[in-house]
Amino acid sequence: MYITISDFIKEWNKEALLTQKVLDGLTDDSLAQQVYPEGRTLGRIAWHFTTNIPDYLTHFGLKIDKIENTENVPSSAQEIAITFKNVSSHAAKIIEQQWTDESLEQIQEAFGRQESNATILMGLIKHIIHHRGQITILMRQAGIKPFGVYGPPKEDWVHLGVENPPL
Repeated sequence: MYITISDFIKEWNKEALLTQKVLDGLTDDSLAQQVYPEGRTLGRIAWHFTTNIPDYLTHFGLKIDKIENTENVPSSAQEIAITFKNVSSHAAKIIEQQWTDESLEQIQEAFGRQESNATILMGLIKHIIHHRGQITILMRQAGIKPFGVYGPPKEDWVHLGVENPPL
């Protein structure tokens, strides 16, 4: 749990950088990849969690400009990656400016539960991590080697001297 805004910002920046590296590996063609015909595309998932950041923060009382035209997923992977970089950086600044360490202890209604602002911020990070995992699977299906988020992808184990990576 986050005790200080600084604690949150360190975690936010670490996870944002990992997410950025995943998004930087996308191609324009990969944005159309789906798990099943009615499912979201990889591009829709990436655009969803990117544009959701300001929506989520405003829902919990922070003042941040929302992204316009969120229903239209860009056809450029680079546009999504750049937007995420800008939004995640701006969100960190907004949180630092508008909330204090004491703000983290305040309780609000969040998705039908009473939650501290610290828990609400942790939920934002977990939401992005959840969708980042979906994206890495869709990248594989699209024929792209994903960035190794918390460890190397299977192709990079050999560089660590491991011929047969653990399952």
